[in-house]
Amino acid sequence: MSLLVVGSVAFDAIETPFGKTDKIIGGAGTYICLAASNLTDSINVVSVVGSDFPDSYLQLLKDHHVNLDGLQIIKGGKSFFWAGKYHNDMNTRDTLATELNVLADFDPIVPESYKNCKYLMLGNLTPSVQRRVIEQLPNSPKLIAMDTMNYWMDSAWDDLMETIKLIDVLIINDEEARQMSNEYSLVRAAQKILTMGPKYLIIKKGEHGALLFDKTNVFFAPALPLEEVFDPTGAGDTFAGGFIGFLAKTDDISFENMKNAIIYGSAMASFAVQKFGTDALVGLTQKEINDRVQLFVDLVQFDINRA
Repeated sequence: MSLLVVGSVAFDAIETPFGKTDKIIGGAGTYICLAASNLTDSINVVSVVGSDFPDSYLQLLKDHHVNLDGLQIIKGGKSFFWAGKYHNDMNTRDTLATELNVLADFDPIVPESYKNCKYLMLGNLTPSVQRRVIEQLPNSPKLIAMDTMNYWMDSAWDDLMETIKLIDVLIINDEEARQMSNEYSLVRAAQKILTMGPKYLIIKKGEHGALLFDKTNVFFAPALPLEEVFDPTGAGDTFAGGFIGFLAKTDDISFENMKNAIIYGSAMASFAVQKFGTDALVGLTQKEINDRVQLFVDLVQFDINRA
């Protein structure tokens, strides 16, 4: 089923205790598309890059079933660039550089061929930009999922509240859930956020898994214990890509199937952190994905002798 992804396509430069990279392909939209491409093969992207973005990176996306008709290439412009350094615990990082460049004036244009998308994934961008994409669609998609961050809660609260009224699934982390709701308990936080518009809420907890809520149900999925984590960059976006990619493939948006999508999202994120950048998302086989999903199943499946 057709999937529309909106998010940054960019450059990253990453340093962790395991090494460092020069400028490599990154951005929320890139991670979402590459993760989803391992599960579904009809992906359209809306984003913007500068003329400095290499043809080899564009070809990488094309090779993964990503249609680039909605990717604006600004002549003479520079692509969005982020550089960061992770601490030894791999949970905290220092941002060394953020250069918005062409993303600063990004006005998303949805091509006609994209407008009847069935699934829409809004990566982390200005809430007004996310809303402009929704407003260009003549028919509401079957499901709209959206990521956001605490920066927009601080700087664009009213815009954020207007945008989340239009979506079905909000994807945020535990810190962001607490800030958005002003509640410490994640259960109470979810209850409050679900009154703001979304039908479903996913709260990511990093190495401690993820929670899925609707107004009456809750589901918890663990993160896979890994011996080594090389680079956490893009793990949350990869999770979102796996989640929406699975839903687009199965075309089932029931709460029960969203549980499966959470596991597939978690599995894709577990691959992403094992190499730098997007490297681990390229060249995955179906067997590798199936084996990784089975590890999640084995992790939580057990019999119990009741007292």
